Amino acid sequence: MPRLPFLIAYSFPMLHLIGVELRGAWTYLMLLDVFLVTPLMDAFSGHSTREADLDAPRSRFHDLALELWVPTQIAVFAWTVASILENRPATWELIGICISMGGVAGAGGITIAHELMHRRGRLHRAMGEILMSMVCYAHFCIEHVLGHHRFVGTYEDPVTARRGESIYAFIPRAVFTGMTSAWRLERKRCERAGIPALSLRNRRLRYLITQTALVTSLYLFGGPLIVVFFFGQAAMAVFLLEVTDYIEHYGLTRATLENGRLERVADHHSWNSTHALTSAYLFHLTRHSDHHMEASRPYDLLRARADAPCLPAGYPTMMLAALVPPFWFRVMNPRADAVEQSKSPTG
Repeated sequence: MPRLPFLIAYSFPMLHLIGVELRGAWTYLMLLDVFLVTPLMDAFSGHSTREADLDAPRSRFHDLALELWVPTQIAVFAWTVASILENRPATWELIGICISMGGVAGAGGITIAHELMHRRGRLHRAMGEILMSMVCYAHFCIEHVLGHHRFVGTYEDPVTARRGESIYAFIPRAVFTGMTSAWRLERKRCERAGIPALSLRNRRLRYLITQTALVTSLYLFGGPLIVVFFFGQAAMAVFLLEVTDYIEHYGLTRATLENGRLERVADHHSWNSTHALTSAYLFHLTRHSDHHMEASRPYDLLRARADAPCLPAGYPTMMLAALVPPFWFRVMNPRADAVEQSKSPTG
């Protein structure tokens, strides 16, 4: 499995810093790259279905590529805060900086956090929590692992988009029901494990403390302007996350078997993409079917799964399509219907 393509994501912090330092229209450089340059390059970069040998020893490189992102994002965030305080941006520049930093934290940080939160090691899971706390969305570590992976393809899953549901209806539902689901799931976990409500092992309390402390520290250090920046970049990152959630499972459902249980998660419960460029910089998140069938499998070992339903374009292009519901429905509803009609429930 080639290694260097997985470092493409590190171009995001560089593009962001160029925008922060040059200001003006340059603050929108990251937005231009993700939603104009990348879709065009994706269309010409071809497809990648190459898979790693599951029996071969894993290279330390693949974990290091994830681990180095955490100090990188923290450093880029700190640099941005210092730049804003040193040279106060105009309102339209601040919006661009928030969008740009949100792109770094969303397309890069959340993607990597998603990989880390599935790992067994405490250090990796802690890194995932740090990255999610930087966008004020730490509860995702609970809901995604304990909720989404269990209930994907059902109405109990906040982030399975229903057929005919627009992105504008989906995002508020996903955000608010995701929060309540995470609270409920963690409460049940603590009750089963005998974890006291005031223990830091209770993630409801730990996340509340850490995220409140982060926002308070930013306010004390930089005042209201930096708090506005923090929540602005967080909103952009969460927006990217939830649009991604939307396109990954839109219109795909799991059947309830005669015994009352849900059918096992299969290839046809996730949309895949084999576009080489976005597959690389999203650390094979686009091989989503295999991820749901083998959640603990590292990103570099994920299978392309030729039988899984595929999106007609790469992630950034499909995210843009989702923003225009009539167009999205025209493209995706027939595909979702075809998948639903062709599948057979499995126990």
